[in-house]
Formats: sequence, structure tokens, C-alpha cells
Amino acid sequence: MRYYGEEALGLIETLGMVPAIEAADKMLKAANVELISYENVGSTLVTIMVKGDVAAVKAAVEAGAAAASVIGKLTAQNVMPRPIKDIGDIVSIYDIDL
Repeated sequence: MRYYGEEALGLIETLGMVPAIEAADKMLKAANVELISYENVGSTLVTIMVKGDVAAVKAAVEAGAAAASVIGKLTAQNVMPRPIKDIGDIVSIYDIDL
């Protein structure tokens, strides 16, 4: 799913794929957000990115961060209410086509 910057952006970064997948699952179940992409950053760091309205993204990131922390290592979390459009070029490199 291509991200164009019109909505809030939520990011969760974990150490390893397993907590990242758990975080993504909980994020999508917790709020009305859409999965944009994931990225294997390197050194086993994985970032999951979602979009939606600000309140939904905040709820999703909180749920995903909590879930990832239970089964693995959460390294970062962030909610960007409305990033500039050019951020879409960065986060859409490995976009998810549903």
C-alpha cells in the first residue's frame, strides 16, 4: 500500500521478525489502521508501518508496542500525525499490496 502522507504514520521497530509480526497483528486488530509496509533495517531490526487517523494510529502503536515487548525486544515506536509527503517515498519501498 503506497503511503502519500495524507494520514498519520505509525512505526514500531523490534529486534527480530517474530515480535514485529506480533506487533503488526495487534496493531491491525486494535484500531482501524492499514498496514503500509515493513522493512528489515539490518542487524535484525524490523520496522512495521501503519497509517490511519491520528487516534487510531496512536491506539495501534500502543497495542503493537505492548505486544512486541511481551515476546521480544521493542527498540522504538513513533506516531507522526502528518509527515511531509516525501516521507512516503521512504516508507513505501517495501509497500504491502493487499
